[in-house]
Amino acid sequence: MKKTLVLLLISCVAWAQNASRKYLSHSYKQNILEIKTSDGAYRIEPYSESTVETSFIPHGERYESASYAVVPSAKKTGLKVKFSENKNKLYLQCGLLNLEIDKAPFQIQYLLSDSKILSEKEGFTKVNDSTQTLSFNIDSEDELYGGGARALGMNRRGNRLALYNRAHYGYETKAELMNFCLPLVLASKSNNRYYAVHFDNSAIGSLDLDSKKNNTLTYETISGRKTYQVIVGNSLTELTQKYTDLTGKQPLPPRWALGNLSSRFGYHNQNEVENTIKKFQENQIPVDGIILDLYWFGKTVQGTMGNLDWDKDNFPNPEKMMTDLSNQGIKTILITEPFILTTSSKWREAVDQKILVTDKSGKPCTWDFYFGNTSLVDVFKPEGKDWFWNVYKRLIKQGVGGMWGDLGEPEVFPSKAITAAGKADVVHNVYGHQWAKLIAEGYQKDFPEQRPFILMRAGYSGSQRFGMIPWSGDVSRSWGGLQSQMEISLQMGLQGLGYMHSDLGGFAGDYFDNELYLRWLQYGVFQPIFRPHAQEDVASEVARKDVATMAQAKKLVELRYQLMPYNYTLAFENNQTGMPLMRPVMLENSENHRQSISSKSYFWGHAFMVTPISQAGVTTTQITFPNEKRSWFDFYTEQKYNGNSTETVSVATDHIPVYVAGGSFVPMTRTFNNAAQYSFSDIIVHYYYDETVPNSEGLAYNDDGKTPNAFEKGAYEKLKFTAKNTRQTIKISMSDEVGKNYQPIDKKATLVVHNMPMNIKKITVDGQEVSVKMSGHKAEISMLWGKGMTKEIQIQF
Repeated sequence: MKKTLVLLLISCVAWAQNASRKYLSHSYKQNILEIKTSDGAYRIEPYSESTVETSFIPHGERYESASYAVVPSAKKTGLKVKFSENKNKLYLQCGLLNLEIDKAPFQIQYLLSDSKILSEKEGFTKVNDSTQTLSFNIDSEDELYGGGARALGMNRRGNRLALYNRAHYGYETKAELMNFCLPLVLASKSNNRYYAVHFDNSAIGSLDLDSKKNNTLTYETISGRKTYQVIVGNSLTELTQKYTDLTGKQPLPPRWALGNLSSRFGYHNQNEVENTIKKFQENQIPVDGIILDLYWFGKTVQGTMGNLDWDKDNFPNPEKMMTDLSNQGIKTILITEPFILTTSSKWREAVDQKILVTDKSGKPCTWDFYFGNTSLVDVFKPEGKDWFWNVYKRLIKQGVGGMWGDLGEPEVFPSKAITAAGKADVVHNVYGHQWAKLIAEGYQKDFPEQRPFILMRAGYSGSQRFGMIPWSGDVSRSWGGLQSQMEISLQMGLQGLGYMHSDLGGFAGDYFDNELYLRWLQYGVFQPIFRPHAQEDVASEVARKDVATMAQAKKLVELRYQLMPYNYTLAFENNQTGMPLMRPVMLENSENHRQSISSKSYFWGHAFMVTPISQAGVTTTQITFPNEKRSWFDFYTEQKYNGNSTETVSVATDHIPVYVAGGSFVPMTRTFNNAAQYSFSDIIVHYYYDETVPNSEGLAYNDDGKTPNAFEKGAYEKLKFTAKNTRQTIKISMSDEVGKNYQPIDKKATLVVHNMPMNIKKITVDGQEVSVKMSGHKAEISMLWGKGMTKEIQIQF
């Protein structure tokens, strides 16, 4: 009996918070709970039924309300919170997320409904003048994700992650530190419940995901807010939706951003740009944009950064070039960097206008890096922000269609530098975030009818709300480089940045391997942005490959364009809900009865499951099909597979394994040259009949592809699809919802029913019997679909 009591006491102490922290008193008003303790005060504020913000304010400090991450709309109005207490505990019930606070020993516990998910361990601790921590108890079986872009494996538990945005040139299968270091942890528990902790502080530091194997999650930083938000949900993607409620949704990008973008390092002159686009056109390869690297502003890589203006020797008439390209439906995207070299043409102007970061004496802070002796635009200073935006404003007026912000970690940003918002180490991780913000806000002010395209290499929590299109940095042009890309995109999608993508084909190195190139592009069809890119030693553009490789790659580009209705609808869903475009496949682990993320396959939206091939010479692979309640169909061969099964499948050379979930609707169209030619005039709706799925629905969203907030303005069209199946019939309804400020068009529609039973008696459209084109178990039903009308299709067996 005595041994049992001792064990219980030890257990209680081990899970208690900071032993020296004593509860003194509390107050509760307007949904905010404030608790005074012996060494400071807690401020606990529910934001929604599933999100709570907790701040600790040590004695002698003030509560800091300003956040780079959280949006004002995160605080739900009319939220009903129930507060209660007894002599031992305080209770805060928000709905899905609840808190229990023990008075002695003092401890804050977080519960999903009535199930404990985590608790403060030491809570806030000041280790020394330059180190402070927040620590939590976590369960031994919690799988941990997040921390930004890394190549470490999907479950990142056991790692200590530095929070200091930094490029990793030429990485392959492992990259512990990269360009996006987000202070966010998402967790999957053994009871298939999920939580996230976001540490709302910009300063550099680290996330320790139980590296000491003592069931502890620790956030460490040098200074700043002691504030974190806890979010709970019933799935990882639900966590993402709620996290983007907290930090903001991604605006819809311009539709052309989902097309084929021509890019390399780099195009040296105007002729190279124009001739590259001609190559695409001569070979009838769709293309929507061309991206210009460093040479647009200088003849050399070193010594010219910061010019931020055209090199007229090599680009004698850029306005005409961009106008001519635009008239062909091609957008021009320019690289820009925030570094202003002392040798650049803008140096004296930048110094005179006081727009640069400074040293402690107030003079421009300078340092050396690869490109030359430099300083950095202070994007936190109103003068710096205005100066930089005026550069972009001038370029946009000239005809630039999109912006590429490179080196925004910032690549080199010494601790001695000082900005208007604090020292370099305090704002390092939010520099790219603030840079994207100034561009987004500039567009809203001066080009309110244009959606921005902002391609950037570094950002922070919530950068998605500025329309940031992130990419995974200078990945090695190797099979190892390809192998890490799915993890990076899936992880970043869960962390709100749903457009994370890679340089298709790989960037770093002169490795010539057409099999690798094609496998990377095959994956690229089903990733957010289709942008081959490489160093200039290797032709990255589809139009500049050898004849055989070009022919295969062209088919991949065409498929990308045929999928535009589906892909644009995914973008719309991401904008409205925060759901990532690439989504994790959760597989059941029979040993511990929990779901884990598959790193081999992923969902592309709701309909597709994709398995990239990331090794040379693969002819077969194993596929695990999730969900025992539905079948899966090979997108290319139509072969049917049962859910909740594992199969060894053949791997073709011209495509990777892609499967469609039974019951899915997949809206597609025919190949077109670029987004300027896109419309719903010829829509092809694929329906994958599955007798085990009695009811299903689908959607195709459309607008003009360029107006910001088109949906909210009523300038949109939604094609809605439903299917109801019995043993005797398939009933499909296709309706057209039209916004009040949108002009729809009549459509030529083709309904393609896959896995069609062969014992068909009759097919009717709007009650009239029609003939169909049969090909095996696939039926094509053609019809005219009047604008705003509903079509009813019935198939009788």
